[in-house]
This record gives sequence, C-alpha cells and structure tokens, in this order.
Amino acid sequence: MAKRSWSEAAAKKRITARLAEVSTVTIKEYVRTTDLQGIANGVAYRVDGVHLYIDILNIGDMLNVTDYEGTTSHRRTLRFLNLHYRAVRDILADVDAIEIDFHNQRLHAVFAKPYGDEKARILKAVATAQLIRDVLAKTGEGGDDPLPAAKTRVGIDSGKALAVNNGRRSSREPLFLGDPANQAAKRAGGDVEGIYMTNTARAVLGWDEVIDMDDTALTQAQIEEAQKAADLPVTVSSVVKSWEADLANNPIGSFDFSRHTPPFKDIDLEKLTPGNSRRQESTSVYADIDNFTRYITDRIEDDESAASVVKTLHVLRGELDSVLYDDFAGRKIRFIGDCIHGILVEGTAQTTDDAETAKNALLCAAAMRSSFNLAMSELKAAEIDAGDLGLAIGVEHGVISVTRLGIKGERTRCCISRSVLASEGEQKRCNGRQTAMGPELYKHAPEQFQTLFGADRRRADFDYVAAEEALNPKAEAKKAAALSGGLLQPATATAAAAGFSFGKVAAQPSNSQRGFA
Repeated sequence: MAKRSWSEAAAKKRITARLAEVSTVTIKEYVRTTDLQGIANGVAYRVDGVHLYIDILNIGDMLNVTDYEGTTSHRRTLRFLNLHYRAVRDILADVDAIEIDFHNQRLHAVFAKPYGDEKARILKAVATAQLIRDVLAKTGEGGDDPLPAAKTRVGIDSGKALAVNNGRRSSREPLFLGDPANQAAKRAGGDVEGIYMTNTARAVLGWDEVIDMDDTALTQAQIEEAQKAADLPVTVSSVVKSWEADLANNPIGSFDFSRHTPPFKDIDLEKLTPGNSRRQESTSVYADIDNFTRYITDRIEDDESAASVVKTLHVLRGELDSVLYDDFAGRKIRFIGDCIHGILVEGTAQTTDDAETAKNALLCAAAMRSSFNLAMSELKAAEIDAGDLGLAIGVEHGVISVTRLGIKGERTRCCISRSVLASEGEQKRCNGRQTAMGPELYKHAPEQFQTLFGADRRRADFDYVAAEEALNPKAEAKKAAALSGGLLQPATATAAAAGFSFGKVAAQPSNSQRGFA
C-alpha cells in the first residue's frame, strides 16, 4: 500500500490557494428573497433566526442491542434513523423551517420566518420541537423486528449567525455559524428528554430566567402557550398519516453491506443507498476548531471582522479536509459547524490492516495539527484576524457503516457505529492543543504512540514532527543515549502526556543551604 505522509511545502501551497479563493469577501444581510443554496466562497449572510437542535438520545441503545457490534445492530440503527429522518424532514418542510444538517442522531434547523418578529419565531420553534417529539414518539416500527420510538432532547436559542457555504466538490450546502447555533447545540447535549431553552430566548418571550438552563426543561404550560400562538399548519395525526403513506409509496428497503476496497479516498458517497452500503473495520476522526464560537460572536456585527471569520474558516476547514483526503487518503463525511468528521482505512477488500490504519490515522491527526498551526501563521501573515483558535482531535477504531438515508433525490450521508460516537467523545475531552485516541485504536497503535500518549490516551501538541520523531528517533538522540551509558533517562510517558507545571505560588528562596559552603 502507498505510504501516507505530510509535507509542509505542499500544505503551504494549498493554504495559499485557499486564501486566494477568499481574497474578497462580501457580508450580506439575509432578506426574504435570499437563496441560501450554493453560497459562493466569498459570500456570507448575516441571519437573525432561531436555532433548533434535536438529539436522539437512545441511539447508543440501538448500537448496543447486542454484545457484538454485528450487522444486526447496524441494520436496526440505520432503519431507526431513516424512519425518523423522513418524518422530521416532512415536518420542517411543512412549517417552512430551514433544514441545515442531519448528522446521524443530531438535527440542526433554523427558523428565519416570520421576518422581523423574533418572539413569533421562537414560539414557532418551540411548537415545532414539541410536534417533532410527539411524532417521533409514534414512529417506531412493528413487525418481527420492531424498532423503538425515539427519545429526544431539544435545544433552542435565538440570535444572529453567519450563513456560509458548507463543503466542497459535490457536497455544498448552507452552514450557520455563531453563538445561537452553538448554544442550542449545548442545550441539546444532555441525557434527559425535554425542550431546553437559553435565557436569551426566554427573555424575548418574557419568561423567567432559570439558574441552570441544561437542567430546566420548558413546562407544559409554556409549550402549550407556544403551540397556541404558532398555530402550526400540521398536527401529529396528519404528519403520521403522511409519513405512513410516504413509507408505503417509497419503502426503505433492506440495508445491505459490502466492503470498500481501501482507501476511502476512492469511495463515491453519492452512489450509496440502503441497498448499497459499506461496512468494515476503520477509523473515525473528529477535528473541532476550539474557541471558534467566541471568535465569531465577537466579530459578527462588523462587516470587516465578519469577513475575517469567513476567510479563516474557509482556509482552516479546506486544509483539514485536504490533509484527510489528499495526504492520508481518507474521506470527509461532512463538516459539522467548525468540525470535520472523516474516516480512514488501510488494507484490502477482504481485510482491514488494523495496525496500519491506526498508525496512519494518528499520523493524519498529527498532520492536521501541523497544517492547522501553519494555516494560522499564514492567516496572520496575511493580516487576517484569525483570533486565538485551537484544534481538538479525537480518533477511534471499530466497525463502521457508511450509507445515505432518505429517498432518491433527497438523500443525506450517514456514518454510524460505536466507534464513531466514541471518536466524538474523545474529541470532546480535548482542549485546543490536545489529541485523544479511544481504547480500541490504542490497542492497534504503534508502541511508540502508546508510550507517547500514556495511560490517559491523550497528548498535547501532537503534531507531525512529534509523530515522526516518536516513530523514527533521531540518530543523534540514539548516539547520545549510547554515550551516556543510560544515565540520562527520558521523562515518563505519563508526565509528558499530562504536562508539567509549577504550583501557582510566588518563587521562594530555598530553605536548604546544602551545596553552598
């Protein structure tokens, strides 16, 4: 198999090209006639809207229905997601909301209407959220292998965000960036069902603030107030009836899996269907730009500052995608806000080379950090305000299924497994300088990387130079170790991974005078 590697010169050339693509950026206000499909690279729309995130909480239960993560658990999970995706898609179309993204178990939608009436938009979002929750509670599946209803948690916030182009090649769609999108996602990130709203949105409605937004769901009285005010054009019964008719006319069909011949760079995601899905041992990587929400929130009101945000995001995401695709022959599943999710595999059509896949996945993660740091330097050299951003990376290995859900002409990518959820979990436990690997990837990783990351499986400043030096210690270091006769010992892996620091106290003179005659 081909050797995968990263080159600073090649990365710098790509970054220069990305900068040229957004040399001129125009910030526009979202108006009634705005079409958000196919937004150009150098354009962003400032949109005042309500953001709604819905998280299906029992996706993990679906994947863990059996001890072994076999085809049965993946088929049931994909059927489960497909059923609910189609129901939610219909609801959003009926209430005239904007579907932004349906990434596995998580949905993001935006309410830009009614224009000029934030209170009405928030009430409409609440009513829609409850409608979706009620419908999904009824859209399980019977038969010999029944599927459960979805358990859901909703997050809602309101405010201004930037709508930009999300993706390259054939996967261009609108993406909303800003504090309301992030806050809504955070409110949806808990473990208890219900609708959770920020105090910002509550204040618009005249509702009392709450001490803990993540622990205080909307009351039944508040939901009923929203339902009455919004007066949605559809009901639970009408949506379920339409959904059942849609399934009868466009049955889901069975999910049939085959293996893709590595690498994933060659996979044509747009040809995947339930009957033409892929499933094999591979590695999932999540790389999230740290501190981006605060960065954009501080700059969204001013056109020049907002233009810097568009340029920075375009360069950083484009380069992360290039490292994954061009340098390490992986495949991006999608951009999720300021995060990229991708997959990698090495081996043959029959078997995955777990060790080689793990090694290259970690080298890819290291190269992403090197490219990220290089891009930040190039942005600042071009006098673009790139703020103080970081990169948090999580990787995990396991059996992964890749397909597309929905009906012909309206399909959306889906990549799901226990390891996909775990890789996102690993990313979430990192700050902007850290990379973490899951326990399964750790088993297959080179011994040098296991030592470098330590028992916590997490490492700060793991860039391409650090990775290469770990795999191929410099000859000078070997000579020095030989000459020292082993007297100079390296720091322990645990100390290196955790980092060393002095206590936060002022320096004090030594109490001991030994050695000073």
